[in-house]
Amino acid sequence: MKIHSRDGAGDGAGALSPRLNRYQTPDTLRGAVELAITAVPLMLLWIAAWAALHAGHWWGLLFTVPAAGFLMRLFMVQHDCGHGAFFRHKPLNDWVGRVIGVFTFTPYDDWRNRHALHHATAGDLDRRGFGDVDTLTVEEYLALPRPRRLGYRLYRHPAVMFGLGPAYVFLVTHRLPLGGMKSGWRPWLSTMGTNLGIAAVTLGMMQLVGVRTFLLVQAPITLTAAGIGVWLFYIQHQYEGVSWVRSPSWSLRKAALDGSSHYHLPGPLGWITANIGVHHIHHLSSRIPFYRLRQVLRDHPGLDANRLTVAQSLRGVSLALWDETGQKLVSFRQARRAAQLAPS
Repeated sequence: MKIHSRDGAGDGAGALSPRLNRYQTPDTLRGAVELAITAVPLMLLWIAAWAALHAGHWWGLLFTVPAAGFLMRLFMVQHDCGHGAFFRHKPLNDWVGRVIGVFTFTPYDDWRNRHALHHATAGDLDRRGFGDVDTLTVEEYLALPRPRRLGYRLYRHPAVMFGLGPAYVFLVTHRLPLGGMKSGWRPWLSTMGTNLGIAAVTLGMMQLVGVRTFLLVQAPITLTAAGIGVWLFYIQHQYEGVSWVRSPSWSLRKAALDGSSHYHLPGPLGWITANIGVHHIHHLSSRIPFYRLRQVLRDHPGLDANRLTVAQSLRGVSLALWDETGQKLVSFRQARRAAQLAPS
């Protein structure tokens, strides 16, 4: 199947062949149902955790685990709203996304604009730094002074990448329009409006259930969801076999089919993650609603590229540098060994 693409409006998704374009029209009723079956269970699980803790049962914290999954799924609804892919009407997408942003700690408008840059630059070595995981080439890393090498190694350590990092991103960096602080009032309005919403909901809930109980329930839900979300984002473009190129060779099609994974998750995990594992199709056409991504693969099995199992994805954690010579991601150990064997 040959796919032609050109720069598109809004999020740079591009105009694709009619065979893919036909999946792009959102179903507003389906969107409302998907929102309901995500938000209502999240609310019920939150109440169950609170009720159990209020009764003195610490096992109530177990409810925060599935609640984190539904919060992460709610973020995926917000994500589709940002692409104009959840409801038919843009204002409805935007206002639902803004409200959800209060609960996901993510300023919708500011994040949407930065995420559009990610879609326009993913897999381009010359345009790194827009909503992606910082990745250095081997040559860039070896040229760094020792303190900065250490800093990069710490940044790429799993405890930081999937533990401290997600907490820092959602609790700290999302509180200011970093990267857009000099871009006018809109990034500030998005960020500060979300902050006010978060403050209002937090203070209201603390008044209702108490400060201690609120933090005991909400903190693990938010932090677990953030960790899952960052892991999913990481593995979408950081895996064995991924392709990165310089700008002259970059294209939307190549970035999608060679630089984005198909994270093949078991049924329940695929559902709770809103099919975001079908990421190569999402990058081919970001206006396809998440509930149609698997249908695209069923109808066009030739697009089933870069399939990645859970076991295979775990091997990608150690890959931290792009080897331009070998055209692959390598670990720090592999880069060091190659440097030692290189002729002086």
